[in-house]
Amino acid sequence: MSARASLDAFSPWAFLAEKERSRAGQVVGVSTIFLSNRECPWRCVMCDLWKNTLAEAVPVGAIPAQIEHALARLPAARHVKLYNSGSFFDPRAIPVADYPAIAALVARFEHVIVESHPALIGGDCLRFRDFLSGRLEVAMGLETVHPEVLPRLNKGMTLDQFRKAAEFLRTNGVDVRTFILVKPPFMRDDEAVEWACRSVDFAFDCGASVATLIPTRGDSPPSIAMLEESVEYGIALGKGRVFADLWDLRRFSTCDACFDARAARLNRMNLDQALMAPIACGGCR
Repeated sequence: MSARASLDAFSPWAFLAEKERSRAGQVVGVSTIFLSNRECPWRCVMCDLWKNTLAEAVPVGAIPAQIEHALARLPAARHVKLYNSGSFFDPRAIPVADYPAIAALVARFEHVIVESHPALIGGDCLRFRDFLSGRLEVAMGLETVHPEVLPRLNKGMTLDQFRKAAEFLRTNGVDVRTFILVKPPFMRDDEAVEWACRSVDFAFDCGASVATLIPTRGDSPPSIAMLEESVEYGIALGKGRVFADLWDLRRFSTCDACFDARAARLNRMNLDQALMAPIACGGCR
């Protein structure tokens, strides 16, 4: 097992400026901050996010200091993502006492996106929402709707729990984003695209406005073609925004001749939410 990174409780472990298509159909700047905090209490078998976490809970004041550090170094943006390798509404990860200070720091943003396990959706979510000037969106990992694979991921979640958490959020004026895995562990290649598409259907049926498709890193990763087909299906539905996660995308390609063009195509579809002609490649066909 790889070692945990050495992190500072008062500095984010990463931050970056992104572009993303908004719900209003505009391409907007996004300040994405990866907060350093306590390891997630769940132990999903495919997850490697624990490598960038702390062994102990952070003190009150540390998370606002991290956000302030990142925002001072990022360009102006309209949306902000506060991701923390776990759940924002885990009080041992993000102290509730820090909510007012966090909200004050992100007051200039129109949209604030955090992530959480469905089991932690409740009163703290509404408490944080009420401190914000902008609109809150919560990203939840659906992973897959495959009835045999989901329980084996050690997610500690059922589809009914996800649906109820999404309903709670939407009823209370909070947008829902979901993460879906393309070929999670325990899934065969020949069923990966089908179950990614079924998972997209379920996410939108639950009222999600965004579905992000993530090719699963691991010993038996999906191909870039599987990601492309899954994203194409989701965009064609027209029920919400569908994004391909492009991080470390090269590892899912076996052809250097067409990789750059295929990556650019996926990025363009992320921003336009429109299908594009596939890339023709004589090398990999």
